[in-house]
Amino acid sequence: MPVFPEESEIHESLPGPGVPFPRESDAQALRTPATGSAPTPAPTTTVAAPAAVPGPRPAPPQPVPPRAARPGPPRSVPKPGPAPRRPAPVTPQVEIRRIAATPVQAVERADDAVDLLLDSGRSPGEILVLTVGEAHPWQQHELSFGEERYWAQLADGGDVFYADAALNRPVRREAVVLVVNGGTPARAAEAYTEALGRATALLVVCGDAGPSAPEAAGAAAGRRARA
Repeated sequence: MPVFPEESEIHESLPGPGVPFPRESDAQALRTPATGSAPTPAPTTTVAAPAAVPGPRPAPPQPVPPRAARPGPPRSVPKPGPAPRRPAPVTPQVEIRRIAATPVQAVERADDAVDLLLDSGRSPGEILVLTVGEAHPWQQHELSFGEERYWAQLADGGDVFYADAALNRPVRREAVVLVVNGGTPARAAEAYTEALGRATALLVVCGDAGPSAPEAAGAAAGRRARA
């Protein structure tokens, strides 16, 4: 078999041509770092924060003036006007009923009228009976026990009270029955005015006293027209 010539071995430790042979100490120094020497840290760059630029200080808050001291448009003062008129007093409307009767029949007709008022729901203390002529029989009966007891009945106000039309004591009741059982026409007319002033709701006239129904209606219409 053919024989090949052996290739010459190239050792890595042998330098090439022109390169000086390294020393063993230099090679050792390249492979082993120096003991005790710390690695050099990379330089750190510190950025300084920008300094605060001084500026003007805020002005202190101004005190708010009170509401009354604030300037504003002047208030308009209203001019004095005419004084308001006071309303006229309202006179209560009183119903007037008439019962035809002669002086002899007047007392009997008045008693019937009182019974009708009681039957309609009025209490006895709401009724006043006034006579123009002779006193009513019931008034005479009560006066027989003395005037003190008679007037106490009026103050108590719990029963029908009988009196003369010329009664000089202040008393008003819802229903007044006027008994024209005598007297002159002038006295009857005066008694009618007094009885009308004492009634607050109803006046019953037994007999001939005061204006007649047509005259009373005409007078009322004239008063409404003037109002």
